[in-house]
Amino acid sequence: MRLKLRYLLIAGLFSSAAQAANQSDAALIAQGEYLARAGDCTACHTVAGGKDFGGGLAIASPMGVIYSTNISPDPKAGIGEYTEQEFADAVRKGVRRDGKNLYPAMPYPDYRGVTDADIHALYVYFMKGVQPVAEKAPETSLMFPFSQRWGMWFWNKAFAEDKPFTPLPTAPEELNRGKYLVETLGHCGSCHTPRGIGMQEKALNESNSHYLAGGELNGWPVPALRGMPTWSVKDITDYLATGRNDFASVGGEMTGVVEHSMQHMNDADLQAIARYLKSLPADVPVKNRRAAVDQETQKTADFLTQGHNLNAGQMLYMNNCEACHWTDGNGAKGIFPRLNGGDIVTADNPTGLINIILQGAQTPSTPKAPSAMAMPGFSGRLSDEQVAQLATFVRSGWSNDAPRVSAKEVKKVRESLSADKK
Repeated sequence: MRLKLRYLLIAGLFSSAAQAANQSDAALIAQGEYLARAGDCTACHTVAGGKDFGGGLAIASPMGVIYSTNISPDPKAGIGEYTEQEFADAVRKGVRRDGKNLYPAMPYPDYRGVTDADIHALYVYFMKGVQPVAEKAPETSLMFPFSQRWGMWFWNKAFAEDKPFTPLPTAPEELNRGKYLVETLGHCGSCHTPRGIGMQEKALNESNSHYLAGGELNGWPVPALRGMPTWSVKDITDYLATGRNDFASVGGEMTGVVEHSMQHMNDADLQAIARYLKSLPADVPVKNRRAAVDQETQKTADFLTQGHNLNAGQMLYMNNCEACHWTDGNGAKGIFPRLNGGDIVTADNPTGLINIILQGAQTPSTPKAPSAMAMPGFSGRLSDEQVAQLATFVRSGWSNDAPRVSAKEVKKVRESLSADKK
């Protein structure tokens, strides 16, 4: 009887330990899944309609097409045989299990500061919380000499940093949380920091004024995030959580960021990101010119409303855009973005605006904004000259003062969109 009780006691202890281990794994898997969302791993490692993290997304680069890898736990096609240290080296240093270098389409220069605790949670998630995908992703084959992966050793020495995340010593915990998410997992600098001669980010943290100072991505203008003086903390959090706010709606690459990543993050983290961005000094302070802006806006709105002697661009606006964006160009708050003072409208490079006019745009459906608002594309309705006339008016109307757009610029964008569909 005593022996039986002893066996029952031992079995109970083993059962309790197993339950505790399972609960610990479940918590780590949930944490890792959240961190993978924060790192936007889905956007690059899952193709539309494909299996989660099976890789194969074609990423265009000046050197050729780079295909994202399979990061599911399949032992042959994926990363199932990676140790945790090998996983950490791939994420933070861009080094594969076989010792070969990854290309920096994988933003390991930004991920370098991910903490050991977060790496562990991510590893447990990918090994235990993701379904294996047995299909191998296509091999990346770049033109010579970029096909020689060993050359990335020199690139890493010149442009990457193997340093941990450095918090601000006197800043509140919320600000440092935002700094951590922006600098590391969020890899915001990968798009919003200008690139140098080696296609490297000119800065990896706020110690350099190039950091988050804006630039271009695939021909689209990318706005600066430093200080964001015209947006409040709420404006930023609304934009990240829903893809829209009183000023703008997402377009281009940012649509996927909201869809796959930001909308899944909790309010505290989104607010921390917003407060951190607001804390950065803006390169160009916004002047107090509200009265002049209002006067110019009203002048354009009155002229459009009267409808006399409108030029071609103004007529195209009234016939195609005014119903949603209104005569004052301010749109409908939280629904249709404003064109009056919009970043993508007034950018030096008009490619982003031309893209949206030609192919339209759609906001993602999110829990806080479930209705997906869509703008139709006008590529089949307007000629290159008409798109140029429309864009030129939008860029110069109301308070805007951006250069005109030519039919040649529109033709180039249209041809690029046609090539992407082939």
